[in-house]
Amino acid sequence: MYDESIKLLEMPEHDSVSVCVYCENDDLFALGERINSRFEDAYMNGYNWDALIRFYVTSVDPELMDEIETDPEAGMFAAYLSHGPENVQKMKRFEAHVRAMLADEAKLMDFIDANCDQIEWD
Repeated sequence: MYDESIKLLEMPEHDSVSVCVYCENDDLFALGERINSRFEDAYMNGYNWDALIRFYVTSVDPELMDEIETDPEAGMFAAYLSHGPENVQKMKRFEAHVRAMLADEAKLMDFIDANCDQIEWD
């Protein structure tokens, strides 16, 4: 689902590999609205997607999240590392975690419910 909302971008010319989450794409925007309707603090702009994704990935793969930098904006979330074969694999792993988080909305809502007070919402 959300295939158009999540992109792995390799940019060796800029020494970067990124995973971008476009939170204004229709499907992901609608999910964000459903999250916000259930959890008042979770207005799902790029900054709160950053908070949720960082918390989720840290919960399933803390060593990976320790290495990754993030750059949220109002309508987008980006995670990145310098470009290189090992880092491309790490970012593919990161992308898989984000996709797994979004794969089952009921599980995602349960995860947020269980951790809402610990997630550093914007």
